[in-house]
Amino acid sequence: MADYYELLRVSRDASSEDIKKAYRRKALKYHPDRNKGSKEAEDRFKEVTEAYETLRDSEKRALYDRYGEEGVKRGAGGGGFGAGGFDFAEAVDIFMRDFGGFGGAEDLFGGRSRRGQGGTVSKGQTLKVRLLITLAEVASGVSKRIRVAVLEPCEVCKGSGARDGAQPTPCGQCGGRGEERVVQRTVFGQFVSAAPCRACGGEGRVVEHPCDTCRGDGRERHEREVEVEVPPGVTGENYISLRGQGNAGPRGGPRGDIIVLLEVEEDPRFVRDGSDLRYGLPITFAQAALGDEMEVPTVDGTVDITIPPGIQSGEVIRLRGQGLPELNGRHRGDQLVQVYVWTPETLTSEQEEALRALREVEDPAPETLDAGTRKGFWARMKEVFT
Repeated sequence: MADYYELLRVSRDASSEDIKKAYRRKALKYHPDRNKGSKEAEDRFKEVTEAYETLRDSEKRALYDRYGEEGVKRGAGGGGFGAGGFDFAEAVDIFMRDFGGFGGAEDLFGGRSRRGQGGTVSKGQTLKVRLLITLAEVASGVSKRIRVAVLEPCEVCKGSGARDGAQPTPCGQCGGRGEERVVQRTVFGQFVSAAPCRACGGEGRVVEHPCDTCRGDGRERHEREVEVEVPPGVTGENYISLRGQGNAGPRGGPRGDIIVLLEVEEDPRFVRDGSDLRYGLPITFAQAALGDEMEVPTVDGTVDITIPPGIQSGEVIRLRGQGLPELNGRHRGDQLVQVYVWTPETLTSEQEEALRALREVEDPAPETLDAGTRKGFWARMKEVFT
């Protein structure tokens, strides 16, 4: 596997701006339209674009630094779990997103990636949907089916947009090229620029007799189910990309993607701290002084724990491996059970009498909780949570 930093010729601590500048130099060097359609140059262009798309995103970059290329492809926050291959059209779309626009990448590269015979082939719009998952589903991973409304090729005209089986005809204004050349004269000389044809919108084709069902667009809206595989350990900052499952492009254009935005439902029992879970456990003074056996909930069920005699309010009992898994990692976090000694607000006469008798024989409280070998409360909190 190629090293992304080596591909872009940047150091591993390079800034985002350095990465962006390095990518632009490499993209201009390897684009096939500057290399007579070289397949080797096209492959290199895709490679440097994939490297840039990973390193420009802080979450993807952290995954790459930790797990390598496979960790990014199978994991996390910016690209899709198990998403498909990285193709040339996507690579040019990325370049255009950050450096292009009219007079940008299309003019520079001749629009090769976006134009085939007959003008521009428009990709379908990417859809975004939200998926709510529980903390238990974060722990185990889950497969879910969701319903989405997508634009599908029209069944009557088979996506052409034309009525009665007719085919779109070449645009008379641009001659089927999909673009118009505009000549501008300036004090520096004559400049020629290209822009999408105003008559056909850059497609190079026009529909003289639109389909009655889709009105010439070539698409109809339908609902369908898609399956989403959510791996263990995700957060609400992650999303899943389903490539090629979104809207069909107009008049036979390729499909867009579906971006599934994950939303983790709050569990009132726990506070999530990365892969660890925090849980507050109230106990009585007698349980704190004498110790006890108790049952506490976990994200997977319940476990029995031992309250040691003499435990202080605020102390933490660590349950190893009872937290959440790390995304794309083998480690599983812990559950931190923080004990709180509960003081009753009202007492029965019998309870009050027992406590008065205890006060007559109990030892005085230490001046600080650092007495003996026990650490102070705030010192323990700092140690546990940092």
